[in-house]
Amino acid sequence: MVDKVYPDAVSALAGVLRDGMTIMSGGFGLCGIPATLIEAIRESGVKDLTVISNNAGIDDAGLGMLLVTRQIKKMISSYVGENQTFAKQYLAGELEIEFNPQGTLAERIRAGGAGVPAFFTRTGVGTLIAEGKEVRNFDGVDYVMERGLRADLAVVHAWKADTEGNLVYRKTARNFNPIMATAAAVTVAEVEIMVDPGEIDPDHIITPGVFVKRLVPLVNVHKRIEQRTVRKRA
Repeated sequence: MVDKVYPDAVSALAGVLRDGMTIMSGGFGLCGIPATLIEAIRESGVKDLTVISNNAGIDDAGLGMLLVTRQIKKMISSYVGENQTFAKQYLAGELEIEFNPQGTLAERIRAGGAGVPAFFTRTGVGTLIAEGKEVRNFDGVDYVMERGLRADLAVVHAWKADTEGNLVYRKTARNFNPIMATAAAVTVAEVEIMVDPGEIDPDHIITPGVFVKRLVPLVNVHKRIEQRTVRKRA
């Protein structure tokens, strides 16, 4: 049996990272992001990366750290409004951005994982999103063609896993992680709770271990809150 468990994020990414590669990074804002793996990518020094992620975190956390070190050449994203570094680099012509409607981005990733090279959607027809893309009419309605997305590497965060790589995500942290785990040549997952095979109810498994090549058990899990909202005192 292949041993998928690595002692830390640096060793889990050894031999996988290279300049100019495409990386999918799970999460939404700071929820469910593979923070430890992102830090290891930063420390590796790889550059000219194309990163597929719903957003780029914030300036001092998540993918924002890779923008500060200028390791990202291009972002394929949906929402980037919380990152000032992102905005500055884009407006200065230092960062390429491929914007996607959020549902379209999710479906492009899902399609890539399912082996679907392209699909048609009504979202974006008649807007800048459709420029340069094929538009086809089905039953009297125009649809724009979108290509599926795949990556060289997907880094994801899971709540629980067994040593065979079967993954379970917790609540909102599920977001983009499951579809990205299926859409890359190599998927590396950082995991909060590691258990033996058979300890996870098969009905609870979200990502089958066949998609996951390497696992990193997390020792200390620190989860940042992007925007803390509390009720005002009476």
